[in-house]
Amino acid sequence: MAKNFNSGSFTILVVVLMMASTGILKTKALPGVECPVGSGCLDPSKCVFLDECGPVPFLGTDSDCCTCCKAKYPTPPLCWAVVEGTNPPHCHCYQKAL
Repeated sequence: MAKNFNSGSFTILVVVLMMASTGILKTKALPGVECPVGSGCLDPSKCVFLDECGPVPFLGTDSDCCTCCKAKYPTPPLCWAVVEGTNPPHCHCYQKAL
């Protein structure tokens, strides 16, 4: 198998391994807040993206993001709000996965 690798493939493999090992591929998402409280969406893996809210870049906190999402969407389907991304940060609204 080593005979089949050319220099381009080897270079790409090294770059991908370097990016993965240095953490370049990781995002810096904040934990987020259950929005509104008591909606049963504490596990973000059980939520799906609904829409963005507010200005870009969003300079507020997760609580500010929740307030923005509540104003844009009614309680159901809204259940989670979080400021995600670093360049620039966005306010993301989530709903419970079906």
